[in-house]
Amino acid sequence: MQYLEIRGGKKLSGSVTISGAKNAALPVIAATILSDKPVTLTNLPDVVDIRTLLTLLTMLGGTVEHKGSVAHIDNSSINSHKAVYEIVSQMRASILVLGPLLTRFGECEVSLPGGCAIGQRPIDLHLKALEAMGAEIAIESGYVHAKAPNGLHGAKIIFDKITVGGTENIVMAAAMAKGTTTIINAAKEPEIVQLCEMIADAGVSIKGIGTNELVIEGTDGIPLQFKNVEIIPDRIEAGTYLCAGAITQSEIRLEKVKAEHIRASIDKLESMGFSFDISGDTITIHPAEHIKPVSLITIEYPGFPTDMQAQFMAVAALAEGESLIEERLFENRFMHVSELNRLGADIWLKGSTAAVKGVGTLHGADVMATDLRASSALVLAGLVAEGTTKVRRIYHLDRGYDNLEGKLTALGADIIRKKDTK
Repeated sequence: MQYLEIRGGKKLSGSVTISGAKNAALPVIAATILSDKPVTLTNLPDVVDIRTLLTLLTMLGGTVEHKGSVAHIDNSSINSHKAVYEIVSQMRASILVLGPLLTRFGECEVSLPGGCAIGQRPIDLHLKALEAMGAEIAIESGYVHAKAPNGLHGAKIIFDKITVGGTENIVMAAAMAKGTTTIINAAKEPEIVQLCEMIADAGVSIKGIGTNELVIEGTDGIPLQFKNVEIIPDRIEAGTYLCAGAITQSEIRLEKVKAEHIRASIDKLESMGFSFDISGDTITIHPAEHIKPVSLITIEYPGFPTDMQAQFMAVAALAEGESLIEERLFENRFMHVSELNRLGADIWLKGSTAAVKGVGTLHGADVMATDLRASSALVLAGLVAEGTTKVRRIYHLDRGYDNLEGKLTALGADIIRKKDTK
């Protein structure tokens, strides 16, 4: 099994180009099911989750030509409406094919999803909304069986809680439904904005893009014809590299990034003493005189993202004072705490809050990644830990970061991918 070996203590410098956003690319790929014409996607990140979803399209009968950051997709030949367990169990975002398959073909079977074990992320909100749009839903043998014999129709959907995946699934389902669908309490992430803009550019009327209320006029079964789509920069990757600069007290520059998408992370790093130069699509982070403690609460966009909680915890481990980090979105998203403590951090948990008492030094050790973002937090800690850190189970990391060790090496880190000989 592969692992990352990191020799800590190296200052970073130079620039890093931010890849396309995994969390934007996945719903965009799923949305191509709404079309029976070819579409080209560019700026795709080279990560496992992208390759997994493209593989699923080919298993459904679509044609995919994928090379580097570009994919040419033609779903005119889809002849299967079943998303099998072998694929969906690897990545819960595969559930995003539910809405587009159902609205285009009137039926589908989708395995219940897998992915990182960071807490319950039930799809009941997706299913309840689809039922309101006329779907007949049954769950049998681990699969969602969905039928809409008369097609989906518009409906008023009120989400009891904000759901990113649910918003994406219903936006796609509504695009080819009959009539008007209104989604209230919709998620507002930049990734959802890109999905809505992609569908609107194909001629579907969508009002309220970027707000918590979306009004969508469906095409009544007529497939869409998409323009080519360039995936937006990955705000979580960008935030992770800012934390790399912060934890190593280094000046680094991020290229091809949207500062407005990571405002919450920038604001928190500024409160910790770091400063920034922002110009166009570049951001430069400057070291702090002293790393100050931070208080943060994870919340839906545009609040502080849960996907940056672990990375900030790594930085807070070296702050001068005690930081408080409250996780409000996922109940199991503190699994990295014990591993950071193995490196010498001083972190205590009480319910959904972590108290992080800053320490002077971290020390290298063998640690185990438990989910995607926890993996990057352990890498960040390894960058400053004395001695050698080995981060294992990095298949989590490969799901969402495009060439992390290569990019960090280019910035001056001493990090190498190795494989156990056992």
